[in-house]
Amino acid sequence: MEKIENEYGYGRISAKDQNEARQVQALLDFGIEEKNIFIDKKSGKDFEREQYQLLKQILKRTKNNLLVIKSIDRLGRNYKEIQREWQELIQYTDIKILDMPLLDTTLNKNLLGTFISDLILQVLSFCAENERTNIKERQRQRNRNCKKRR
Repeated sequence: MEKIENEYGYGRISAKDQNEARQVQALLDFGIEEKNIFIDKKSGKDFEREQYQLLKQILKRTKNNLLVIKSIDRLGRNYKEIQREWQELIQYTDIKILDMPLLDTTLNKNLLGTFISDLILQVLSFCAENERTNIKERQRQRNRNCKKRR
């Protein structure tokens, strides 16, 4: 197993009026240097995010990296795209999800460990997309209720 040389953190918030401080603090507490933390203020519906794409290019160009994320829904909220992105990322970097210790590619790189990580990733990806669907439905209901009141 190769030694981790570079650690990077990624965070994402969906709206500009949200605050990323909780995610940043968790990454700092883990030991990520502030200069290596990348934050996007954009929806998790896809991966067309400026800071994420920049980070991904850095990870591709260098070796022995660790990508640390507070929770899987900060990576994204689209089930299929999270799965695809994860499979691509693990080709050139290790990943650690802070609030789900079983999603840590630095551990258990055998077949059983990979199976367990893949299974947990599928469940959490489903939950992330399902939550996005629920949020959108609540927004639609709120908009309908506002129109009815007028």
